[in-house]
Amino acid sequence: MGSNQSWITEFILVGFQLSAEMEVLLFCIFFVLDVLNLLENGLLLGLIWLDLRLHSPMFFFLSHLAIIDMSYASSNLPHMLENLMVLFLTFAAVECLILVAMSYDRFVAICHPLQYTVLMSWRACTILAITSWVCGFSLALVHLILFLRLPFCGSPEVNHFFCEILSVLKVACGDTWINEIFVFAIAVFILVGPLSLILVSYVRILWAILKIKSKEGRRKAFSTCSSHFCVVGFYFGIAMMVYLVPDNSQREEQQKILSLFYTLFNPLLNPLVYSLRNAQVKAAFNRALQKKKTF
Repeated sequence: MGSNQSWITEFILVGFQLSAEMEVLLFCIFFVLDVLNLLENGLLLGLIWLDLRLHSPMFFFLSHLAIIDMSYASSNLPHMLENLMVLFLTFAAVECLILVAMSYDRFVAICHPLQYTVLMSWRACTILAITSWVCGFSLALVHLILFLRLPFCGSPEVNHFFCEILSVLKVACGDTWINEIFVFAIAVFILVGPLSLILVSYVRILWAILKIKSKEGRRKAFSTCSSHFCVVGFYFGIAMMVYLVPDNSQREEQQKILSLFYTLFNPLLNPLVYSLRNAQVKAAFNRALQKKKTF
């Protein structure tokens, strides 16, 4: 590297190349969606926290999911590259692992109902939650350590709307093969591995549901799992398209759109899916409204 080579100390996020009028419109739309995301997940988190009837393992993990979804949007605000990348990668990994824990909870509830209180004790739930957060933060920290060793001396423009790791690696002037291999390996570990476990658990769940003789019993058992399965399909499907499909210059704009769904629309949909399809959440919301009217 020549001594007259200028080094990059700041990055310019290209974002979506649109007209000024369209940028103002999208700013207003995304601002409203961000507020709705915080309100929806905050309301769901508040209901779970205040209503004792929702103090169960499933809603314990759902409260963690709400915290992650609220943090997704917030993690795009800081300007420090290190903070942004660590936060985003941490939340992404933790959500994958929390979804696995939620699928395990449904598996135990339907396939081993007599052992549910033992297998899904508060100690077990706490261990699963702490393990998910520690694992997510550790993986993100390794990403950051490998990333900070790279020199950046080319164009400062990052073709994304936040410091997404694959997009930032494209402007590095050093050898990035270690980073790219690690990104792919972690994507397989944190996406393919958990998704495989979830699919296995849901095959077992479906088999157990089909053995239920009562039609009403089958309907109730299926309704407790369908919401979670919708969230899993949407979340893992988009994440795998972003990080496991081979990259090329023609897919850059598509990846930005997919990342937008990944970071904004998915957290917005999660509380709607769980609350609209969950009788316990709707009942808790009605009880909260009734208590408010009594004051």
